[in-house]
Amino acid sequence: MELIIFLGSLSFFLFLNIPICLVMVLSAIVLMLHSSGFNLMSPNFDFMTIPQSMVDGVNNYPLMAIPFFVFAGEIMAQGGLSKRVIMLAQLMIGRVKGGLGYATIVAAVIFAGLMGSSVGEAAALMGILYPMMKDAGYNKGRAGGIIASGAILGPIIPPSANFILLGATVELSITKLFMIGLLPGLLIGLSLLVMWFFIVRIDGYTETITFTREQSIEIIKESWPAFLLPVLLLGGIRFGIFTPTEGGAFAAVYAILVTTCYYRELSFRKLLRVSATAARSTAVVMLIVGSASAVGYFITLAQIPLQMADFFSPLIPTPTLLLLAIMVFLFAAGMVMDLTPNILLFAPVFYPLIYQAGIDPYFFGLLFVLNVGIGVITPPVGTVLFVVCGSAGISMGQLVRKMLPFLLLEVSMLLLLLFFPQLSIVPMKWLT
Repeated sequence: MELIIFLGSLSFFLFLNIPICLVMVLSAIVLMLHSSGFNLMSPNFDFMTIPQSMVDGVNNYPLMAIPFFVFAGEIMAQGGLSKRVIMLAQLMIGRVKGGLGYATIVAAVIFAGLMGSSVGEAAALMGILYPMMKDAGYNKGRAGGIIASGAILGPIIPPSANFILLGATVELSITKLFMIGLLPGLLIGLSLLVMWFFIVRIDGYTETITFTREQSIEIIKESWPAFLLPVLLLGGIRFGIFTPTEGGAFAAVYAILVTTCYYRELSFRKLLRVSATAARSTAVVMLIVGSASAVGYFITLAQIPLQMADFFSPLIPTPTLLLLAIMVFLFAAGMVMDLTPNILLFAPVFYPLIYQAGIDPYFFGLLFVLNVGIGVITPPVGTVLFVVCGSAGISMGQLVRKMLPFLLLEVSMLLLLLFFPQLSIVPMKWLT
């Protein structure tokens, strides 16, 4: 009964188009009223429980990495690193036909190792590469589709703010979550390159990008600090030089030094503006985290995880079928709710099931984040779709039709990883 009340109230408030943080607070209130039997004298009826749970939810040391990585990403976007990464990607693969599309995918992979955010990655790529593709004669929907499809690598390739959230929520090693996402993220990037090879021939794109020797040297000279950051960051985490939280601070300091001292494109005044933007973005994330913690308290009180366990318990002896069923549920949830609240709401619900079935928790974490990450490019509530459509001035229908081959490919990669877990577990064990 409590499960139906929770999902029903969540769906009802989402349907009213209420902001997600308020949706979760309202769902918490509904669960509190139900648990108290609508008795104002019941010990379960205490409105102070909600703000207390919100404060406890954000008072979490691993979550400190999020503002650092958000800050570093904003600095990179505003301080000149973004355009230099794109120039490097064009130099690496732009000589072949359809070079701008190939460069977009390579840039998406590199950006994922710098920003860790699908929305930020999509915005950066749309601002620089989309006008170039439009001028080269690309179909608007196809150009936006390849950018949106590449943006989902942000939550998978480390450093990923979503892996940080997941690790903090269900108490997993963030380092291991980072490492289990590395190879699958690269495999998805490679599969997008292969798909683009066929799309180029279907659409008939013929443009190439060439540089002189002097230009190539200048691009390498300008872009190596940006390319070096993910190497230093992952190397430092892998060899225990710093924790993921300390790595976030390192990334922020590194970005400040490179953009102010090497590129000299970020003035003190501009740095203050970037800091304010990063603070607003962090505040939004933390408000969602706090709201999810409040509803999570009442989810636990109502024993909803146990009800979910009873519902899925016939599948526990067959872990693959259990994973398939959960993936279908999460895919549906990802179509109507953003990545962050999906992680915060459903990870505590499903992880007890995963432990009962003997499934590797890090492997499930990868599937979880990839699945709800695909949700940001699925209608009707795909945040990346809104970013791309707004920047390109096209309808969501135009975008989704041209993006469909890439979306189906990424769903296929999710299923491939599900049926062949060693593709992710073995590299994680080697890297950690």
